[in-house]
Parts: sequence; C-alpha cells; structure tokens
Amino acid sequence: MTTDFGRVGVLYGGLSAEREVSLISGQGVCEALCDAGVDAHLFDTGRQDLAELAAAGFERVFIALHGRFGEDGTIQGVLELLGIPYTGSGVLASSLTMDKIATKRLWLQHGLSTPDFAVYRQADDLPAVQALGLPLIVKPPHEGSSLGLTRVESLDQLDAALALACRHDDRALVEPLIRGRELTVSVLGTGKQARALPVIEIIAPEGNFDFEHKYVSDETCYICPADLPAALTQQIQELSVRAYQVLGCEGWGRADLMLDAENRPWLLEMNTSPGMTSHSLVPMAAKALDMSYGELCVAILATARCKVHRVAGQ
Repeated sequence: MTTDFGRVGVLYGGLSAEREVSLISGQGVCEALCDAGVDAHLFDTGRQDLAELAAAGFERVFIALHGRFGEDGTIQGVLELLGIPYTGSGVLASSLTMDKIATKRLWLQHGLSTPDFAVYRQADDLPAVQALGLPLIVKPPHEGSSLGLTRVESLDQLDAALALACRHDDRALVEPLIRGRELTVSVLGTGKQARALPVIEIIAPEGNFDFEHKYVSDETCYICPADLPAALTQQIQELSVRAYQVLGCEGWGRADLMLDAENRPWLLEMNTSPGMTSHSLVPMAAKALDMSYGELCVAILATARCKVHRVAGQ
C-alpha cells in the first residue's frame, strides 16, 4: 500500500472529557505513520486554533480525536469547509453516532436489536424510566469511554445515577441492563465494501468495563476472536456491519454489543473514532488478522476523503 500521502496531520487532544485518551491515541498513530514513511505531524485541536489548521498545509488528516468537538461532526464540518480529506465518517454520521439516543432510534426504525430505553431530562420523566424495571444502565448520551455511566441495581441508586449523567449532558439515556457477555466488533470500509473484523469478548472485573478498566487497569481480559459458534459469530458480525451502514458510517468504526443468556446480540453504541491506545480494541482485532498497528493506521489513512461533493470550479 502506498504511503505517498503528502503532508499528513494527526488531529488529537481536543477539548472533550476524553482528551487524555486522545493524546495517547494520536501519539501512537503519528509514530506508526512516521515509521511507515508517512510525513505525519501532530496537531492538537485543543491547543491550536483553526487558523493554524488551515495554514498547516495538510493534504489529508487522520482524526484521532474522541468525544465532543472531534467525533461529533464538528471537526468534520471544518475539514469539509477547508477541503482537507479526513479519515472516518462524515458530518451527519459522526453527529448521529455521537448521540446514542438518535443512534438507537435509527436502529429501531431499521429493525435492529437494541435495548428499549427512556430519556430523562426532569422529574416528569421518572415514570417512563421506572417503567423499564431493574436493573438499569444510566449514561449521558453524548459521552464515551463509559464516562458518567452507572449500573443501577436498586431504586435508591437511581437519583444519584441520573444526577451524574446529567452533570455530563443535558439529559440521561436509561436502558435495561442486559446481563451476559460483552462484545465489540470493529468495522473497516464503506458501504457495501464494509467488513467486520474478528469479534472480541471483554471480561472486566465484576463486569465493570469502566474508564479505569478500559485504559488503565491490566485486570480486564480480552478474548480475540471470541469463543463463539461460527454461525453466531457471523450473525454478530453481520449485525454490526448493518448497524454501521444504517448510520452511514465510513472508513472505520466499532460497534459495542451485549450477548444475553439466550445468545441474542444487542447493539449498544457505535464509535466512529475509536481509541488507538495500547489497550484499544480495533488494533487488537486487526492483529488477529495479522495486520500490524502500523499497517492498520496506514490502511485507515488511505481511506481519507471529503464527503461533500464539490461543484466544479468551487
């Protein structure tokens, strides 16, 4: 695969609550691209302004930003205006997937399995939340890395969980807790060419795959490929690719799912700019196919493009 991409920017850091993770992802991506012979340069969107981005002379960029202002369509819109090809999904798909409520509504419209849910903004919404029963998962719909997420096993935990989620967001997403096996499926490609990488099973201490167990602790166990029957593996991969396509995702992404006791997979969320740290899951899935971290970074960079069609002469 060619590495003649011209001057490449790796956008990292940013302003979201996931800034520290993004700094690690971006550093890893930039080093891997440089090792592959790419003229890559780090650009911290949380410390450098848009005028600097416009003047940097990047011929394409690798987005290694996570969370708001990086994974939500904001930076994608800036890059479209600047005419700089970029990795990952476009403005609409990025904004849709960053909003877990909008994502679930679209999946449900297409008949894809995702847990029922309620949205909490104020006290009047409590009856709909309580109608879901127990146990529950409460989380802010615009955050990632399990920030602001709480497992609610009893009603006396609910108020604190809702308050925590609403400190991160203007509302809370509440779902029934699906007990079972936690899975994730990475997807590469666009449209009909999108393909799923091997399924990964995540076994976290006490089933708590929170920020600490995702990025810091070495206690979490990852099984790749997951120990599943071939037919079930195919079903989960096909569901993940379909979920990715329905949202209009491009380039790369990662679906998170639960597999219940009856072996039914449930979609939880889609990530359009997944982590690329030493603990991250997309590199792990690629490695199972004998694709190195560097090869993965170059392959993703090769898909960079602007998504908005420009009329000739503009």
